[in-house]
Amino acid sequence: MKSPVIVWLRRDLRLSDQPAIAEAASQGAVIPVYVLDDETPRHRRMGAASRWWLHHSLESLDAALREKGSRLVLRKGRSEDVLAEIARETGATAVHALHHYEPWWRNAEKAVAKAIDLHLHHGNYLVPPGAVTNGSGRPYKIYTPFWRALHERLPPMEPHPRPHRLEVPDEWPASDRLADWNLLPAKPDWAGGMRDMWEPGEHGAHKRLDAFREEAAAYEAQRNHPSIEGTSFLSPHLHFGEISPGQVWHAVAGAGGSVETFLGELGWRDYAQNVILQLPEYGSRPAKEDFAHLHWRTGKGAESDLRAWQRGRTGYPIVDAGMRQLWHTGWMHNRVRMIAASFLIKHLLIDWREGEQWFWDTLVDADYGSNAVNWQWSAGSGVDAQMFVRIMAPLSQSEKFDAAAYIREWVPELKDLSDQDIHDPPAGRRPAGYPAKLVEHRDGRERALAAWARSKGN
Repeated sequence: MKSPVIVWLRRDLRLSDQPAIAEAASQGAVIPVYVLDDETPRHRRMGAASRWWLHHSLESLDAALREKGSRLVLRKGRSEDVLAEIARETGATAVHALHHYEPWWRNAEKAVAKAIDLHLHHGNYLVPPGAVTNGSGRPYKIYTPFWRALHERLPPMEPHPRPHRLEVPDEWPASDRLADWNLLPAKPDWAGGMRDMWEPGEHGAHKRLDAFREEAAAYEAQRNHPSIEGTSFLSPHLHFGEISPGQVWHAVAGAGGSVETFLGELGWRDYAQNVILQLPEYGSRPAKEDFAHLHWRTGKGAESDLRAWQRGRTGYPIVDAGMRQLWHTGWMHNRVRMIAASFLIKHLLIDWREGEQWFWDTLVDADYGSNAVNWQWSAGSGVDAQMFVRIMAPLSQSEKFDAAAYIREWVPELKDLSDQDIHDPPAGRRPAGYPAKLVEHRDGRERALAAWARSKGN
């Protein structure tokens, strides 16, 4: 009898186009294992919204495995210890898994490889991060040349179908009960909006893809308008690996119109992994030294402003709508993410890392690479970023991208204002329950520019 093979699952919770499962299935009995490892990431353990999503995604994957006569084994602890223990219990001599590029997972892969024979496969990105290099053989740091070079290697390989069958071991190792992990909020249960909006799991991912396929050709015209559902809503499904980027690419690449803009967003996802592969501390350390001398606001005033931003109480309707959408659904429209991030960094002069950490805890698509790259882009501190002195005007952005209906949905106390007034409610028509602006646009802008000028002079 062949020894069973362990499949170590992390952010790759699918059966279709899953190379680790496919290879393990070709070798004999398969033991699919998910390890809830909060020790290895330490302060980068999953946030509350991601844990809600994880619960339902694991539930969905286990149901899909049981349809094939298999099951998902759940264990909690340090990855290398848990996998070595399961190997001893079952006689397994090998582990198959997909590469992950967050610094803690790269460390975990090294530790697992010391304990058991580990086989890593590619499958979470269009091409393996680090594989796209310039003429000198070095990875790119700037997106545009990276995308051009990546595009030359596309399309990705055709997706592989899910295995027809999975051979199971003679005896299953013990498994934790998913409910005992307490991934879901209870007191209070704040996840009602997420339940209404999302269907985590592989089936939900393909439903989203099917819906987006019909709209993909109009992506460029619709994606910046928060009042229109013009984005794909695939980001959390891609983050948790419930669908592969190759599956998405092949489903929409022939849509015509402006679909190339969307494909570029898939490329940006690859780019973010390319950055953290080179700069593992990108989520906490600015890439540009100039920012070491920038004095962010601290103290009670800054703390109060940060709480107001988190709660959607800044007095800027487009910012508040985005922050309330985030809290209610675990997701925020991409254009509004940029506006809200710029407002925190420039208007409030609060360290971008405060915003990055808030998004880490509240986004269902909280991806280390994408989150860090996007926040450093907004701050101007990244390897490829807008300049700090480019300061978004949230009021004009709101009007330009016709956010009136979006604001009415998420800031209902403003719903009776006209389209003309809702972006910047005049003093006489600002509802009593809606807060005054934390800072006027001109004052916030001048304060940010002054702080930047002082940092340049150290």
